[in-house]
Amino acid sequence: MTEEAARKPARVVVADDQTVVREGIVMLLGLLPGVEVVGAAGDGEEAVRLVAELAPDVVLMDLRMPRCDGVEATLRIRSEHPGTQVVVLTTYADDESLFPALRAGARGYLTKDAGGDEIVRAVHSVLSGDAGLSPSVQRRLLERLSAPEPEPAAPAVVPDGLTTREVEVLVLIAEGLSNQEIARRLSVSTATVKTHINNMFSKTGLKDRAQAVRYAYGKGLVRPPAG
Repeated sequence: MTEEAARKPARVVVADDQTVVREGIVMLLGLLPGVEVVGAAGDGEEAVRLVAELAPDVVLMDLRMPRCDGVEATLRIRSEHPGTQVVVLTTYADDESLFPALRAGARGYLTKDAGGDEIVRAVHSVLSGDAGLSPSVQRRLLERLSAPEPEPAAPAVVPDGLTTREVEVLVLIAEGLSNQEIARRLSVSTATVKTHINNMFSKTGLKDRAQAVRYAYGKGLVRPPAG
């Protein structure tokens, strides 16, 4: 960040579906130097719209939101508006929340017990090209990186000309995940998941998810639970 940019407050959009939490964050940031809240969104869809309209420097993004969750919103913002950075601000720090958000393009990740000064530091860190991660998230990343690599699985035979990604989607359907859950797991949009499902159905002649589940078990792509 240039010296001129450092003197300017970072323009921030806050995205959180809980009104009390969202308004509290906006109020807190309004008391602190170095940031200017230019908009607030109640879900990911509204956050994407505000980014297109206001071109903020940073979005403080909750993860669990209706219509469009934080992972999908982050993916769309980083793809469509690369000048805007995303810092996740969420209650959750588990792997299922953390890693999809980072893969989607978030440069910062804080939990909601972060203080105002920590949020401001994270905002300016991502604008400087650094990561804005809470200490607990940094520890989790280090633990993950230092863990031994799992043994690679034997490659499965892919039936009916399905792509590897289509098989991944099929397996997740068989595990009972919804389209939104699959999108979050694979760090893609729900529209992309629907496209993979349509292509898979076309190649295999399947007509619904129930048939897809039977197909996945029949082809050995999913094993029934033991016992």
